[in-house]
Amino acid sequence: MSFLIRNAEPNDLHNLTVLMYEYIVGFYQNPKPPVEKIHNLIQTLFDQQNGVQFVAEKNGELVGFATLFFTFSTMKADKITVMNDLFVIEQFRGTDVESQLFSACQNYSHNHGYASMTWITSSDNKRAQIFFEKMNAVKGKDWVHYSIS
Repeated sequence: MSFLIRNAEPNDLHNLTVLMYEYIVGFYQNPKPPVEKIHNLIQTLFDQQNGVQFVAEKNGELVGFATLFFTFSTMKADKITVMNDLFVIEQFRGTDVESQLFSACQNYSHNHGYASMTWITSSDNKRAQIFFEKMNAVKGKDWVHYSIS
């Protein structure tokens, strides 16, 4: 299967919005954010100052996306990327598109001088954990992740 992995572009706004809702609401069962907030996030990523978004395209249709956010690590005393999202529609899960999106994030991080790329996944997302281990990722063991709203 041949996929085109590229940076998200302004003309992707509608189709990327649909994909992001499928990810947020369909896959993770979270509440649907207002479309204005989704569009603001996507627009913020177009300028690549705070992050970057990649899309996977097959025959002119978007079938997945990955998002990197830029931040810093005190422990590394350097800049790092956080892969906040890696999502592929169901019919393409388990195909090479996941590896290509992951590699696009990894290559971007390396080529732009980031010290590392980090990410988290749900503890019950065993399929993702198997994929990340296949990609030679090292599973963290020293930190417990918390959040607050």
